[in-house]
Amino acid sequence: MSGERRQRYLMSFGLGGLLVNESLIVARLHVEGEPWKRTIGRAMGEGATSLPKIASNRRTLREITNRLERLSPEERRFLLQEADRTDQRALLWLAACRAYRFVGEFALEVIRERYLSYQFDLPLETFDILFDAKAEWDEWLAGLSASTRKKLRQALFRMLRESDILSADGRIQSALLSPRLTGLVQSETPGELAFFPGIPLMERNT
Repeated sequence: MSGERRQRYLMSFGLGGLLVNESLIVARLHVEGEPWKRTIGRAMGEGATSLPKIASNRRTLREITNRLERLSPEERRFLLQEADRTDQRALLWLAACRAYRFVGEFALEVIRERYLSYQFDLPLETFDILFDAKAEWDEWLAGLSASTRKKLRQALFRMLRESDILSADGRIQSALLSPRLTGLVQSETPGELAFFPGIPLMERNT
């Protein structure tokens, strides 16, 4: 996870929320081992007619594949073959935390810390505070316009609601992961369980 934390900030998650239905369609189109660009081409071609309108453009498909490729083959199989809707949302939240450095940092430095200190409300200003802190050390972030920042904030809070981490009235909720999904995350990177409030961290089995 340390490598992910050092990656540059990719802020293209402003396109939408978790994109659950679209992600499932693209994941089904993907042939394991093929380049994801080929999957995008198939989605634009033969699979495009079955995709919701929002996913019919290449840019959105590129963001969906950027998230899906962060899941292991075993995690993607679980996503399609075993996971219920709750676990599907949780896996796509995990993928977003891995794909977008800022999303992962928000999950750890804001959501987790507030949950552990019993501050279950999550004001919109928490996004702005973290963004400003990161922008002090990153010129590219500092150069983003106010309108872009607002769009990113809206998209992130939408993801949080769609992943059931944030309730409709804006309160942080304990994540509900199945034992199978918890085991999958633990086998990959146990520390990433911290992306899910209320889930205890476990040491990797040896």
